[in-house]
Amino acid sequence: MPGTGLLIVGAVVVVVALYFVGVYNKLVRLRNRYKNAFSQIDVQLKRRYDLIPNLVETAKGYMKHERETLEAVIQARNEAVSAGQRAAQSPGDPEAMRGLTGAEATLTGALGRLFALVENYPDLKANQNMLALQEELTSTENKIAFARQAYNDAVMQYNTTRESFPQSIVANMGGFTEAQLFEIEEPEQREAPRVSFS
Repeated sequence: MPGTGLLIVGAVVVVVALYFVGVYNKLVRLRNRYKNAFSQIDVQLKRRYDLIPNLVETAKGYMKHERETLEAVIQARNEAVSAGQRAAQSPGDPEAMRGLTGAEATLTGALGRLFALVENYPDLKANQNMLALQEELTSTENKIAFARQAYNDAVMQYNTTRESFPQSIVANMGGFTEAQLFEIEEPEQREAPRVSFS
C-alpha cells in the first residue's frame, strides 16, 4: 500500500508539470502571435514613412512659403521612424508602445496641417504625383488600421491568458510581462488624415 500512495503523488506531480508546460507553451505561442502582428504594423508604417518624403518633395515646389510646415512633417516623420524602430525591437513593451503612439499622433497632426494647407494650392491639388501619393497614403493608412486591430486582438488574448488564474502563476514564474496595446490617444487621431485633393 505505501507504493500506491507514491504512485498517486507521482501521477499528480506529472499532471501538474504537464499543465505548467502546456500553459507555458500557450503563453509563448500567444506572445509570438502578437509580436508577429506587430511586424505587420511595422511593414505598413515603413511604407507610410517612405511615402512622406515624396509627398513633401511634391508639395515643396508649390508651397515655397510653407517651409515651416514641410519641415515639421519631416521632423515628425523622423521621430516616428525612430519610435517605430524601438517598438519593433520590443513589441508590446509599454514604454516603446507609448513612444510610438505619441510619435504617430504627432506625425498625423503634422500631416493634417500639411493637407489643410494643400487645399490653398489648386495646382498642387490637381498634380498627378500628389493624387497618386494621396491614393497610396490612404491605402496605407487603411492597412495600418487593420494591422493595428490584429495586433491589439493578439495582445488582448495574450494579456487575458496571462492574467487568468491559474495561468497567472505560470506567467509570473516564466517572466511573461503584460503587453501594451497600440492605441490612438486623441479622438481626432482615430481617423486617417484626410488627403482628398478633389
